[in-house]
Amino acid sequence: MGRLTNNLDAIADRIRETLSARDAAREKVLPRCRESIRYCSNAIRAVHRQELDEARTLLQTARRLLDEATQSVDAESELARAGYFRDAQKEFTEGNVVLALVTGQELPEPEELGVDPVAYLHGLGDAVGEVRRYLLDSMRKGDLSRGEELLAAMDDIYNVLVTIDFPDALTNGLRRATDMVRGVLERTRSDLTLTIRQNELENRLGKYDVAKEDR
Repeated sequence: MGRLTNNLDAIADRIRETLSARDAAREKVLPRCRESIRYCSNAIRAVHRQELDEARTLLQTARRLLDEATQSVDAESELARAGYFRDAQKEFTEGNVVLALVTGQELPEPEELGVDPVAYLHGLGDAVGEVRRYLLDSMRKGDLSRGEELLAAMDDIYNVLVTIDFPDALTNGLRRATDMVRGVLERTRSDLTLTIRQNELENRLGKYDVAKEDR
């Protein structure tokens, strides 16, 4: 080996060690992220079934898995930008936000959840879609008691997301996600308004029929 490249083998060895450590960390992070996402999805389904204690238990398991993944990411910071890690944080945020809104609790903060701010914002946006689903299920059952409250929460989330005016390179396509949230919000407002008006009309007709029978 020439004089100018005498240290090349040593450089290559150090690079191999770095990549080996990174690969080992990735092998720990990836399955934990996948499992965390699965538990979060099951938690959201439990919320829709009104199994709230089960949802909390599932989210606690997801939290443990995500914490384990985060420990490996802390050792290999390059993995913090990996899509599967951000997705796990986003899903964890979504599950916790949906549970909080449905149970009338304050929203958990990013620091409390231990997630990246951008992943948190995307989780907020995704939660709006799940809240719409929850609200539609309630409407089909004839329960409009929390319709206005949940719609207002969805509106608040949109109004915050639309103010996050930074390049997509920083927010990972948040503008597109925010546009989708706006569409979900508008459809939900329309559906709720129509259902409320139909209920009001049915109530008036019911009172009219009762009045006719009393004559």
